[in-house]
Amino acid sequence: MNGTRRRSGVDRLAVPAVLIVLIGCAAALLGRIYDGPVATWLVAGAGGSAVVVGTVARRLPNWQVAPLSVMSMAGYLLAAGWWTARRSELPGPVSVLLAEAAVNGVPRLLTAMIPMEPVPDTVLVPVVASWLAGFTATELAVRGRRMLLGCLPPVLLFGAAVFVVGPNAEPAHWPAVGFIAATALGLALTAEARAGGTATPQAGVASASGGSRPTPTRVGALRLRSAALSAAGAGAVLLVVALTAPVLVARIATTGVDPRRYVTPPQVDSLDENPLSRISGWALNPDQPLFDVQVTAVAGGSDEAPVGPAAQAGPARLRLAVLHDYDGVTWRVGGTYRNAGRVLPESPSDGITLAHAESRPVRQRITVAQLTGRLLPAIPTPSRVDGVRVAYDATSGTLLHPEGLTAGVSYQVESVPPRPALNALTTADVPAGESVARVLRVADGVPADISRLARQLAEDNGAPYQRALAAEQFLAEHYRLVADAPSGHAYPNLGFFLLGPRDAGGQRGTSEQFATAYALLGRLMGLPTRVVVGFVGPPGGGMVQGVHAVAWPEVLFAGVGWVPFDPLPRPDSTPRPVEEDFRPAPVESTPPVEPTSLPEVDAAPTPPSAAAGGSPPARGDGWLISTAGGAIVAVLAGGIVAVLVLRRRQRRHRLAVGAPADRIAGAWLEVVDALRLAGHPAGAHLSASEVTRHSGSLPGGPLPSLAPLAEVVNLATFAPGQADQGQATRAGTYATEYVAALRSRRPWWRRILWSLHPGPLRWHRRGSPTYRRGHH
Repeated sequence: MNGTRRRSGVDRLAVPAVLIVLIGCAAALLGRIYDGPVATWLVAGAGGSAVVVGTVARRLPNWQVAPLSVMSMAGYLLAAGWWTARRSELPGPVSVLLAEAAVNGVPRLLTAMIPMEPVPDTVLVPVVASWLAGFTATELAVRGRRMLLGCLPPVLLFGAAVFVVGPNAEPAHWPAVGFIAATALGLALTAEARAGGTATPQAGVASASGGSRPTPTRVGALRLRSAALSAAGAGAVLLVVALTAPVLVARIATTGVDPRRYVTPPQVDSLDENPLSRISGWALNPDQPLFDVQVTAVAGGSDEAPVGPAAQAGPARLRLAVLHDYDGVTWRVGGTYRNAGRVLPESPSDGITLAHAESRPVRQRITVAQLTGRLLPAIPTPSRVDGVRVAYDATSGTLLHPEGLTAGVSYQVESVPPRPALNALTTADVPAGESVARVLRVADGVPADISRLARQLAEDNGAPYQRALAAEQFLAEHYRLVADAPSGHAYPNLGFFLLGPRDAGGQRGTSEQFATAYALLGRLMGLPTRVVVGFVGPPGGGMVQGVHAVAWPEVLFAGVGWVPFDPLPRPDSTPRPVEEDFRPAPVESTPPVEPTSLPEVDAAPTPPSAAAGGSPPARGDGWLISTAGGAIVAVLAGGIVAVLVLRRRQRRHRLAVGAPADRIAGAWLEVVDALRLAGHPAGAHLSASEVTRHSGSLPGGPLPSLAPLAEVVNLATFAPGQADQGQATRAGTYATEYVAALRSRRPWWRRILWSLHPGPLRWHRRGSPTYRRGHH
């Protein structure tokens, strides 16, 4: 009687509790690839509810339990779908969302970005699997009283969770230990209950011996045989584990099987695969409204304030697409977009440790007007998206709307703009290896003149950052930005853009040609580059139009990350002909004329006096000599005056003409030229701070400190648009005082040569790598 009561208690309490724990361990394992604990509780709650329903209805006939469990599962799914849809702010009725999830649940589960957001698409399949596992386990363990078979459905659920998680999370030690412990406890409890419900071992022996009372010898023999069989079984299990464990562990350590690689993620269409082709169309329709953007700064996680000059430097730069692959004909996105929830993962750094300054997150409210395609513009790098379903490419940090963009689509993006450690750029190297081979690859067929141009730009610039600046300045100084240039960035297009004759339409293009030409030249110089298509919107937000569309290149630096460059010319600049600084290799056309084909010319007769060596030159010859000498003296005097005037004009232009950033750059060039004239040139690879230390170590006594000027130079370089007129005036004062002090230490005759030296007029003709033009 006591055994029956014990067995009944185990069936009602212990076995269901063990099954709930087993399913909870599987749910905890699966929940590691979801954002937050919601999915874990939903999956564990589904299995636990199935166990409770099965246990309560254990006395009903089998044909009634299954419909009851299915109806309960349907109610649970409706509640879970309503909760997750409301929590994720998904529009539409729950029934429609669940029906769509039933059709596309498996592919969306396997193509979703990790961490996944608990939405009907991503939780329906795990919830149904957990409910079925709980229902089946209860039927076997509680109704059928087969605990070992009852553990099989939770084991399958646990294995399915391991497969779905794959290599996308850390090893789950505690769920595995808890699962094993709960299984052992359930088996032990049911074994003890069965033992309590039967006769004693002595009674069993007596029954087997025909009813006579067992002897101690027989009882001992039975126990010895049971112990031997148990030891043999345990030894066999240990032997199997010892033989198979190394093989299994080796495969687990080396084989990272992810089921997501077998499912095709959402793909971009032809319009978005190469959005560079849209730049020309937008340039020809500058007033076309594309989308409205309102940018706010996020303070303290939830507080918002409009972004103004104090919160954001310059206009908002929104990224639409990132193009890594170039085959000599077309730049392509080549990204892998996976369905994502509202919370997005961090972008990988390709194995590169990045040093970023602290950045303030910003939030954008974007409403689509006439922008088409599937790519969503956003300030990099997005960390959260609300309002629309998105797919996310973690490598480029770009967003895709699988349903496509239509007028009125509205969404919110929270981004953390990257702020690389720009003070490390002057000494930063570029990464190498397989991780960056994609952004260093150059297809065959590069025109020889483009390769020569890249070599010429790299010859005088050894450091990677100096090479990047040289390419940027060369494009900005020699080419014209126009809106009516035809689209195209294949090798022939770029060859015509870079080296084509001006009168035939060469050396002019849209930002498409500037960005792609820079990226190609950068790769030829050994720089990892990519092309970005996006928009430079109005400061603080507003309607983004076709005129705001732009493409720009980016260069990858080790320890810094992707740094954008701006090779576009200034609006008020006049480009210099490329031929002034680069001449293609001469092309031999016709063979040279033989000397024998030239007409013979009679030699001038030798004056008799000269032949005899007698009489002095005639009077007319003396007048000619004196005239030539006077002309030479006049030319020298004119050259001296020209140098003085041009040097004075150059100094005035550097210190008093242009925007504040230009005047600060001019003041810095005055200092660099002065150091060179004094015989202590600063290396082109040195940063402003390093030049300051260099100037402080010059012989001859102390000089005015360059630290205030270097601080202003760094501000103008790495915070474009922040310098004002007062800082530019102070920079000119610092430079003038320093140059005067350095010049006064020279001998009087060297001070005269200082003013007459023509070097500063040509040293920076092609741009100085010491101070970078533009902003990055």
